[in-house]
Amino acid sequence: MEISTLATYHCLAFLWYFFVAYSITQVRAEERPSEIFLYGGQWKYLTVLNLVLQAVFYGVSFLADVLRLIKKLRCAKSVISSRDLLFSVLAFPVSTFVSISFWTLYTYNRELVYPKSLDGIIPLWLNHAMHTAVLPFAVLEILAMPHRYPAKRKGLVLLGLVAFLYISWVLWIYSVTGEWVYPLFALFSPAGLAAFFAGSLAVIVSFYNFGEFLNRMIWGQSKFCFSLLYL
Repeated sequence: MEISTLATYHCLAFLWYFFVAYSITQVRAEERPSEIFLYGGQWKYLTVLNLVLQAVFYGVSFLADVLRLIKKLRCAKSVISSRDLLFSVLAFPVSTFVSISFWTLYTYNRELVYPKSLDGIIPLWLNHAMHTAVLPFAVLEILAMPHRYPAKRKGLVLLGLVAFLYISWVLWIYSVTGEWVYPLFALFSPAGLAAFFAGSLAVIVSFYNFGEFLNRMIWGQSKFCFSLLYL
């Protein structure tokens, strides 16, 4: 894509995610079932955190495009490095994990992840914006332009650290409220829950590897390709 086209796309994507993230915060407190929206509000749900993550990523991407358009190449290179790290380690694997895991569990038993009581609170379009649209957006980003992936060890360590922080947040909420973020967790013994978290980490790592594979298959690993993109 031309830089101007990329800038337009990234700007629109940023505005979309900002709008969706804002919309979920506007669910009125009196409409929230107490058993669902306890300690931490919406900020305990990976889906909502992912919306913020995507908004940040596309905001950084738009900034990188603007810097390239105005020929601020030195600044652009540092912003591009941050953009690529954010996309490869978090934006692609997390959005893919959110979409696929949500709809898999929803199909199996929706009460485990998205109780029916939410249907009267969260509009259908917002549900799909949070859980469906995030996946094609992530794939489109890979198709639109190449991204530098970090060294495998660095990427997996950073991804593992973020996963550990989120799991710690989930466990902290349970210790404070006695309620699990997702009803699914109540079905497991401590050992089973540990196995579930480990399995989820393995799945999100596989999505990281899949994103890297797609990026390599579409764009190759040529330094020439990246050097042309950054100029």
